[in-house]
Amino acid sequence: MYNPKSLDADEFISHEEILDTLKYADENKNNLELVDKILEKAKLGKGLSHREASVLLACENEDKNNEIFELAKKIKQEYYGNRIVLFAPLYLSNYCVNGCVYCPYHAKNKHIPRRKLTQEEIKNEVIALQDMGHKRLAIEAGEDPVNNPLEYILESIKTIYGIKHKNGSIRRVNVNIAATTVENYKKLHDAGIGTYILFQETYHKESYEKLHPTGPKHNYKYHTEAMDRAMQGGIDDVGLGVLFGLELYRYEFAGLLMHAEHLEAVYGVGPHTISVPRIRRADDIDPDVFDNGIDDDTFAKIVACIRIAVPYTGMIVSTRESAECRKRVLELGVSQISGGSKTSVGGYFNPMPEKEESAQFDVSDRRPLDEVIKWLMELGYLPSFCTACYRNGRTGDRFMEICKEKQIHNFCHPNAILTLKEYLEDYASEETKKVGNDLIQNELRILESPECVKLKVAEDLKKIEEGGRDYNF
Repeated sequence: MYNPKSLDADEFISHEEILDTLKYADENKNNLELVDKILEKAKLGKGLSHREASVLLACENEDKNNEIFELAKKIKQEYYGNRIVLFAPLYLSNYCVNGCVYCPYHAKNKHIPRRKLTQEEIKNEVIALQDMGHKRLAIEAGEDPVNNPLEYILESIKTIYGIKHKNGSIRRVNVNIAATTVENYKKLHDAGIGTYILFQETYHKESYEKLHPTGPKHNYKYHTEAMDRAMQGGIDDVGLGVLFGLELYRYEFAGLLMHAEHLEAVYGVGPHTISVPRIRRADDIDPDVFDNGIDDDTFAKIVACIRIAVPYTGMIVSTRESAECRKRVLELGVSQISGGSKTSVGGYFNPMPEKEESAQFDVSDRRPLDEVIKWLMELGYLPSFCTACYRNGRTGDRFMEICKEKQIHNFCHPNAILTLKEYLEDYASEETKKVGNDLIQNELRILESPECVKLKVAEDLKKIEEGGRDYNF
């Protein structure tokens, strides 16, 4: 029985409800009167139910699909403007006891080189990332209670926050590690993490259990209910995601939105972010083995429909996707991207030879961060390294309240300008710096914040040029 307020994964992600939703969407995909009604509701910017959004995703009418894309662009602009937040993944360890058939870190893979960073190696990795200009990391580690216990993760977080190099520092560490206990989530919260991220991989329970044949991750309910335990442990910013290509994409889409509805219904705050990775080639992993892959057009529509359904939620696309694909989905709803990423353990400071590479997946967008920053600005976006909301306690329901009222512009836009200026002064190439300074002058002209905020931004820009970094909105 479907019950979004239940704490039982089989009820808030109801298989029967998803099947009924897909049937309803198939029956109404060409019901233009209903599609128009759903679009009119979506234009209010308050979101859609999983069933309503599934109708839009299934819609086959070209004109209505164009309306869906245009509405997604409009909602993206209203909520997030032209800001794009930058981050990088940091792989701590690829030791793993699970048997996930889509991941090269699975326990049976005996020829992939296994690595676990020491705290000194983490320091070197972080300095390399700081020298690129990064301020926000997402740490990654396989599930292995012996090699990667929570104590190792906590020590690593402390190390990362403690490294001050030149003008660089990591201001926020997001965490993507295996499902754990409420007590452990409390420890992560106390360590000062930003967002706790955990991909469901697939919401189809039967497929999930086949794709995770061995190891603790085999337990579907324990994994799916992890966000509830994270919330109960005090972490109020959580990030959802599925790995598209493992199951039918419309099933995953409905399950993903049902999970978001569940968090909203129980805790009063939906997911802080939603990620939409697609399965990619890696050591001993052939994506062609999985027969549910989606093309770029379908991927773009998924992004657009998620943006319409949950307008308040940030959306992440990583370097799994090509530059061309990322360009397309940026305007449809994506608000965060990685740049200059390495998906191997120790990949930033001292990358291994390609033949010994331990990457979790092949990176499609291999451009260095400076090139990505320049590219974004030339497309009209404002790259942002801002983490002020975390530092000022604007998380969870406090963030969602101002986001739903479309007020984050008053905080995020000024900080985006200032953190971009930091990047330009400290790390950018001369060509990127010129493009960036021209963009900043234009952004100052259109800044909608009160006059006092504009004045403070101007003062802080001058401080940054003179070497200062003491600002905070």
